[in-house]
Amino acid sequence: MSSTAATLAPPEVLARYEAVIGLEVHVQLATRTKIFCGCPTSFGAPPNTNVCPVCLGLPGALPVLNRRAVEMAVKAALALNCTVRPVSRLARKNYFYPDLPKGYQISQYDEPLAEGGWVEIFVNGTRKRIGVTRVHIEDDAGKSLHEGFEDSDRYTYVDLNRCGTPLIEIVSEPDLRSSEEAYAYLTELKLLMQYIEVSTCDMEKGHLRCDANVSVRPRGAETFGTKTEVKNLNSFRFLKAALDYEIARQVAILENGGAIVQETRLYNPDTGETMGMRTKEYAHDYRYFPEPDLLPLRISEEWRERIRAEMPELPSQKRARFVEQYGLREYDAQVLTLSRDLSDYFERAAAVSGDPRGTANWVMGDLLGALKAEGKEIPESPVSAEQLGELVALISRGEISGKLAKEIFAKMWATGDSARTIMEREGLRQISDAALIEKIIEEVLAANPKQVESYRSGKSGVLGFLVGQVMKATRGQANPALVNELLRKKLG
Repeated sequence: MSSTAATLAPPEVLARYEAVIGLEVHVQLATRTKIFCGCPTSFGAPPNTNVCPVCLGLPGALPVLNRRAVEMAVKAALALNCTVRPVSRLARKNYFYPDLPKGYQISQYDEPLAEGGWVEIFVNGTRKRIGVTRVHIEDDAGKSLHEGFEDSDRYTYVDLNRCGTPLIEIVSEPDLRSSEEAYAYLTELKLLMQYIEVSTCDMEKGHLRCDANVSVRPRGAETFGTKTEVKNLNSFRFLKAALDYEIARQVAILENGGAIVQETRLYNPDTGETMGMRTKEYAHDYRYFPEPDLLPLRISEEWRERIRAEMPELPSQKRARFVEQYGLREYDAQVLTLSRDLSDYFERAAAVSGDPRGTANWVMGDLLGALKAEGKEIPESPVSAEQLGELVALISRGEISGKLAKEIFAKMWATGDSARTIMEREGLRQISDAALIEKIIEEVLAANPKQVESYRSGKSGVLGFLVGQVMKATRGQANPALVNELLRKKLG
């Protein structure tokens, strides 16, 4: 951390202030072609190859609106509980930058696609609704790549492949009060977009980008402070770190009698600091005016409701159902709905096992742990949902113990074989024969007279040691509940 970190307000001072945060999130829509032309949106093509006269803003080239992009944008708006306007209008947002060949961006201004929605977040055990001001569609600019530091050795390269890719911008109300709430909001937003399949939200490819408007005020104050906009937030970790820094920076300035300057700032992940970039623009700086080459966008009620009918079950709906239908804890439902793949895997496994809670524990514990260790995602799991469900069913029916199940799961992961196949092949069935277990218990007690005497003298904790010895003698195959019951009887 550089020396500027010393100017940040300490925690006891921060506690006297409240942050006011609003997020502007750009989501790239998962269309095959761009929003106003037929160029592909595929990532990773050689620079300046996925372009045409429309992308490049050449004279005489006219845009044609991509119907699929509009449908995805409407679906996103509905998922965000927004009201979709029957008529919206595209507008030109004028500014000059090397990677914007037209000299303007086609966006929406005073007549956006949708308005007035909300997203529910869950932070520190509390639910909170965050308002969504608007959702509008626009095309993306290109990408500038900077190289070198010295003036004599500094180059900027421009790749226009991204020009014209379809975006929606989701603007929140200033309802967020901490970096934790902002993190939760962006997480829920990403999850929603992925559930309804309008975007992959791959931040490494720029499919999800976020700018934050931040201000602070004394706790209890009603008026907002002067805000700054922080850009370059291309990861969840950077979002939280940048907000924490900017809040502490603004509080320190106010505590020292200074004033906050309304400006755009960049976050530098190398130093963990925000830096001034330019004074804040206002709407009139962009000279918005209606796009003359495109008609107003009309969304009929029939079209809107047809899109609504295609909506899948949303994460919040699925979480509520998991709690009610399967009797899961709310935390478990939160974890199991972190992706559609994960929630679908759980439901398929639970249908086979007949034990939703046991299945949830295995999915969240052993399965996710094994996937994380190998850097794999749910679709890449060597153990199918049906195979895991069969394993949990074997435990529920008492055919194998939990300890044996872990041994079998490891073999399932390595071979792809089913639990029953491994159990039968390697003789890993649970032993529930009381007579056989009693015989082994007698041998264990005879071999451990000191521990037996300790137990009978009141040291009940020794029971665990004796149970362990019986389990060891049976290679973990004895029914643990039966072992405990018979041991207690033998020990009096």
